[in-house]
Amino acid sequence: MTSASTRLVRLLNMVPYFQANPRVSYAKAAADLRVTRKQLETDINQLWMCGLPGCAGGDVIDFEFDDDTIKVTFSAGMDQPLRLTSTEATGLLIALRALSEIPGVVDPAAARSAIAKIETAAGGLAGAAPAGEPGAPESAAVAAVRRGVSEQRALAIEYFSASRDAQSKRVVDPIRVVLVGDQSYLEAWCREAEDVRLFRFDRILEASVLDEPAAPPRPAVAAPPNTALFDADPSLPSATLRISPRAAWMLEYFPMRVTAQLADGYCEAEMTYAADEWLARQILGFGADVQVLAPASLAESVREAASSALAAYSGLAG
Repeated sequence: MTSASTRLVRLLNMVPYFQANPRVSYAKAAADLRVTRKQLETDINQLWMCGLPGCAGGDVIDFEFDDDTIKVTFSAGMDQPLRLTSTEATGLLIALRALSEIPGVVDPAAARSAIAKIETAAGGLAGAAPAGEPGAPESAAVAAVRRGVSEQRALAIEYFSASRDAQSKRVVDPIRVVLVGDQSYLEAWCREAEDVRLFRFDRILEASVLDEPAAPPRPAVAAPPNTALFDADPSLPSATLRISPRAAWMLEYFPMRVTAQLADGYCEAEMTYAADEWLARQILGFGADVQVLAPASLAESVREAASSALAAYSGLAG
């Protein structure tokens, strides 16, 4: 199966080819581009449908078909060298630097190469971003995960689950990399759980590519990513918390889903967890900035733990 990147390169090369060969026949174009006629027709239709919402066709690339020949009548400037303005170059550099700092999204070496080339080309433009190395080098675990996804091979990983406060080793079949906010997750079929799981990149402690192909079930691959509760196990209980702006950072660290935005920057969020005792300890550390709304059993655990702590300190004061 042709990869998306290979097809993109072919599509981008087709426009200047047709510009250089006006009224070329389908047979010759297919032979020159080394594709079947059916694939050529599919590619032309995809190019023709690129454009603005509404799917009218011809917004960006337009063709004229006559006597089994093809001619590009509008190319949106794709046959001309791209020239970036100062603003465009700066915006592109900022976006590339941001992507390079998110583990697993892009190849860091490729990002650094692209940034260096843009900086060199934009060196004479006012407002060009200063040169420098983007982002920290990716970890060996992240590199292995990205390789497993691209090569569609199974992975052995060691993972820290925040909801269980424990590390575990498991074998997974990668499906895709999912970007949620500014965090990258590996979506994979977990052989131990026999279900799809999302593994946050910065909690994958170790990863190695196995010498066997990834074999996630087809329904799991076809289904869209479920990012509602990232590492959530449906068998685990769920807590509803009221979080103050000062404790909002916990939304970036724990697997949580915001359910309501409240006044003064407060919010309500759902969080899965394995044991009342573990989550009660976490919540006590936030003081009054995090309040348990449900379940009642967890709220009672927090209340009892806080009372015990206060009693211990009262004894010391006495």
